[in-house]
Amino acid sequence: MRVALLLLLMLSALLVACGSPQAPLVVSELEITRPMPGTKMSAGFLVLTNNTDETIVVTSVTSPQFESVEMHETTVTDGISRMRELETLEVPGQGSVTLERGGKHLMLMRPNELQDSVSLQFLGDGAPLLSVDYSFPQGDHP
Repeated sequence: MRVALLLLLMLSALLVACGSPQAPLVVSELEITRPMPGTKMSAGFLVLTNNTDETIVVTSVTSPQFESVEMHETTVTDGISRMRELETLEVPGQGSVTLERGGKHLMLMRPNELQDSVSLQFLGDGAPLLSVDYSFPQGDHP
């Protein structure tokens, strides 16, 4: 199943390169917070959309600007908010997953020398699924 999905993603990437309008996995509404002074964490919020009929499983996210990126989910049980790390993030076929404040989100930890932009690489079992770049808005400095 994973090999078939990987082949489907590679074929879809080839079709995109040849002019097909839809990539298999796309990001919209991307926002990354700058680390607050004195902290070593940022958060990432976005919508991941799967344009294929098969579920795409994101197993990790990396960024050269941060030592670590984790997928997290915040839940509230009995009035107590808890955050836990997610091992995978499943994006259903022809569906979307929203990463937002108070729910699923990215935690970007221990920034290297942070510049005016952040690159994120979404991986499935170590294979690249998607790379995106985010530029901080002008005047958005710590």
